[in-house]
Amino acid sequence: MKTKLVFFFLFFFLLTGTTLTSFGQEGHETTEPFDASTFIMDHIADSHEWHLWTVKDQEGHDRHIALPLPVILYSKENGLDIFMSGKLAHGHSYKGYKLEEGVIIHENEESNSGEKTIPLDFSMTKSVVGLLFSCIIGLVLFLSLSRSYKKTGISHPKGIQSFLEPVILFVRDDIAIANIGKHKYEKYMPYLLTVFFFILINNLMGLVPFPPPFGANVTGNIAVTFVLAFFTFIITQFSANKNYWKHVFATPGVPLWLLPVMIPVELIGIISKPFALMIRLFANITAGHIIVLSLICLIFIFKSLLVAPVSILFVIFMDCLELLVAFLQAYVFTLLSALFISLAVQEEHH
Repeated sequence: MKTKLVFFFLFFFLLTGTTLTSFGQEGHETTEPFDASTFIMDHIADSHEWHLWTVKDQEGHDRHIALPLPVILYSKENGLDIFMSGKLAHGHSYKGYKLEEGVIIHENEESNSGEKTIPLDFSMTKSVVGLLFSCIIGLVLFLSLSRSYKKTGISHPKGIQSFLEPVILFVRDDIAIANIGKHKYEKYMPYLLTVFFFILINNLMGLVPFPPPFGANVTGNIAVTFVLAFFTFIITQFSANKNYWKHVFATPGVPLWLLPVMIPVELIGIISKPFALMIRLFANITAGHIIVLSLICLIFIFKSLLVAPVSILFVIFMDCLELLVAFLQAYVFTLLSALFISLAVQEEHH
């Protein structure tokens, strides 16, 4: 099962990364007063560059120091274009490409009508880089665990084995077996463990503000949570037995004349479950980041060092709370996924 888990982990991360879209905004020079909402949104949104810090130039303008990321675009007109995002920084145009509100567009320079098209964007954004590094961290952890088992055996956990084994056993005993049952849980363990560690690693990486690849708001990206929920939805539907579909299209104990009303309700319930998974994870992680950044912004809004100690104390408290939420959201998503799967595979009781 360890081999299946490793390959499932890699496939899951890479497939999730290909679904991402870019929502970030590029930095620009400004002398305007501090805008907390723009500052917060720039930090929690995805972006084609990795913002590091901001400095003042001799004229008092803000200079945003950022790490450019590869831009990979494809269109029928221009084919494949690969370049660094620094060429599009500060509103610049490159080969007709321009970044507008986080979306790269192409302006047809030969057309007098000023036609704009949106090419297929396969760029390495902040979230994609964060996903790749979390994939590497996950593979290192599980490959180390596999080697540790080969050296020491199952009965004497040591090193990384002693840390990960209780977590894996917790997912197996308290989530998979408790919900799906002893006879059917093994088939879903690679997925449940992948989801749990995927969310947990990315949650923890998002709590570390610096340096890259830490600080990316991966699980606060609606595209990522959508794919996670979609995986649960697909696995649930393809695992469903006759008893599951019987409750959807012929609910026991419901009069025949009421079925035209109950069937749409049941179908809506099938869709609403993964939708709730998607929104719950996205909203909780994003809200935590917004609260922490809002507390930091108080220092710059009031422009007083007297606010700094209070603000920092609250930030430390919120970070401790977010550390708990990081584990809690991984647990809740995995638990609900196991619960939805169990509803699809349980046999009819007489």
